[in-house]
Amino acid sequence: MPEGPEIRRLRNRLAEAIEGETAQRIEFHLPRLTEWNGRLDGCHITAIESRGKALLTHIDSGHSIYSHNQLYGRWFVVPPGEPPDTRRQLRLAIHTRRYRALLYSASDIEVWPTDQLSEHPFLKRLGPDVLDETTTTAMVLERLRDKAWWRRRLGGFLTDQSFVAGLGNYLRCEILFVAGLHPNQRPCDLDELQLARLASAILELPRQSCETGGITNDLTRAEALRASGAGFEEYRFHLFRRAGRRCYRCGTPIRFEKRGGQGCYYCPGCQKAS
Repeated sequence: MPEGPEIRRLRNRLAEAIEGETAQRIEFHLPRLTEWNGRLDGCHITAIESRGKALLTHIDSGHSIYSHNQLYGRWFVVPPGEPPDTRRQLRLAIHTRRYRALLYSASDIEVWPTDQLSEHPFLKRLGPDVLDETTTTAMVLERLRDKAWWRRRLGGFLTDQSFVAGLGNYLRCEILFVAGLHPNQRPCDLDELQLARLASAILELPRQSCETGGITNDLTRAEALRASGAGFEEYRFHLFRRAGRRCYRCGTPIRFEKRGGQGCYYCPGCQKAS
């Protein structure tokens, strides 16, 4: 599933293509949304916004199109008359003079009054967005100390979007590694230095990933690996998807375990349980 950095980069790509443009036609291909076909044609696209893993397309009719890619959704941006190379099912099409923004395979799409988005079931429970410039380490520290999270295992709640918005499985694993913390540890188990290191990693890793196109590894190491011929998936991570391979830092084989319904990668050498 795309995580916050991937959705933010998607937002930037869509904004460059269609933000500020007139939607000549907006087509909904999910049966429950076809009643909207024709009703939003000719509207002005005022803004494209990402909130965690969700995307919002705001239009001047007073409506916003909410979409969540989930596991299978994928956007294409193509010029008019140029079909994308896909066999997926089209769910949403936004046609402008210069581009078409096409969402395939996603099923979580809704049209909401913009002034009621604060009541949206998913959006209203989101914690602070890790990619929002107004989200600070002090805010994350406050969240970690909140009784809702204080005694819960880090490996279980870091991907809970009501803690902070935008973290998924690869970021969870990479953040815990950079912070030097075991997935079984809880905020209440940590000293002040560990809490501060974790809060910093929770913001720094997603922001680095967004800026670099998905790299959470040490950037100097990533560049050296790339220069040696490693592919992108080989050099982008510290340990995610590297089970059985040796840790770049200490040489211990990376382990993989199921936690919270997701696979968690960690280094037994760098991430002690206590």
